[in-house]
Amino acid sequence: MTFSTGDVVTVDFPGVTGIKRRPAVVLSSETYHSLRPDVIVGLITTQSKVLGITDYALQDWVWAGLRVASIFRCFIVTLPPSANLAVIGH
Repeated sequence: MTFSTGDVVTVDFPGVTGIKRRPAVVLSSETYHSLRPDVIVGLITTQSKVLGITDYALQDWVWAGLRVASIFRCFIVTLPPSANLAVIGH
């Protein structure tokens, strides 16, 4: 599957209570994807009680395919081609 920068995807993220399906945003560029098979994503969360200095409250979260107001959190992961990613928005 081909991904574009800014695509909102769902991915299995490891956490304290085990692996959980979470939304993420594709950060890697089309140039990166043409050279490498993996995808770089950043975590999206609904836990917005306290915003960290590198967190960003998403303004167009409905348009991006998200169900509730969400925060981009600077938790960056490189995923292999075998990762079960599904595009839900952009």
